[in-house]
Amino acid sequence: MSTIRSSRFLRNALSLDAAACAGTGLLLAGTAGALAEPLGFPAGFLRGAGLVLLPCAALLAWFASRETLPRRAVHLVVAVNLLWIADSVAILLAGWFAPSSLGIAFVLGQALAVAAVTELEIVGLKRSAEGGTALPA
Repeated sequence: MSTIRSSRFLRNALSLDAAACAGTGLLLAGTAGALAEPLGFPAGFLRGAGLVLLPCAALLAWFASRETLPRRAVHLVVAVNLLWIADSVAILLAGWFAPSSLGIAFVLGQALAVAAVTELEIVGLKRSAEGGTALPA
């Protein structure tokens, strides 16, 4: 198994991803009822999305705390983020829900934020060294 010595840049990007997942997860899980009408999504859907994000946040925070990681772990984070972005767009295009303008803006805004964090993680991965010494951040 190929391991990397995580650059500070990668650990910071993973920390940012963890914080964003935790914040969004708490927001959606905790205020799903209040957000349902203004966003145009069912409360159960919002709550479920929020609850999915919380364990992801914990795993990302753990990854961010490691100086050495399996390269596959970072690839998995990137892949899951790309899947989240694709699913966000699919939710808007599939017609399963009737989101409000605010709901559409929320979905697109969080998808763009996930894309930005994913790019930071890719840059951080490139700045990380195989197994031994980390490159300067």
